[in-house]
Amino acid sequence: MIDLLDLHKQFILTHVKEGDVVVDFTMGNGYDTEFLSKAVGKSGHVYAFDIQKAAVESTSKRLKEVGCPDNYTLICDSHHNAKKYVEGPIKAGMFNLGWLPGGDKSITTMRETTMPAIEAAIELLGEDAILNIAVYPGHPEGDAEGKMIEEYLSLLSRFKVCATKVKIVNSEASPYFFMIETKAKK
Repeated sequence: MIDLLDLHKQFILTHVKEGDVVVDFTMGNGYDTEFLSKAVGKSGHVYAFDIQKAAVESTSKRLKEVGCPDNYTLICDSHHNAKKYVEGPIKAGMFNLGWLPGGDKSITTMRETTMPAIEAAIELLGEDAILNIAVYPGHPEGDAEGKMIEEYLSLLSRFKVCATKVKIVNSEASPYFFMIETKAKK
């Protein structure tokens, strides 16, 4: 069976190399931050965002425990403020929408901040870069976020980005993800 989050990471690795700048827009417990830190190595840099102090603390602890290089900046702020901290261009970005695993499920990503964050992330993308957005439609806000994102992405120029949706079609409530790739210069 396909593990969508593993597939999500495989697509990231086709664009990212040592020394790149990347962003984890939804830090959570730090698993994507760890993945990105290891992918860009000592000479790269990861910016990671979460609004919950518990997420920042959990991620900081995790990154130290697993021996990640000191190549990250953990930011306790909303992902829609990313451009205040990141100048770009970035080579990759990851969103894992929803709530903090093991945390308070009443605190979730919301459309009013997710959409500006995605718009900012796309603006930050450099050439031959990628943005992956994991969506969890099993709760009302997650379902609404996914529909909003798909509508927005469908309006982007295919001459500037390629927007793809990866979804298990015979499981309506299963997570899925969007992949936005920029073109490389020829």
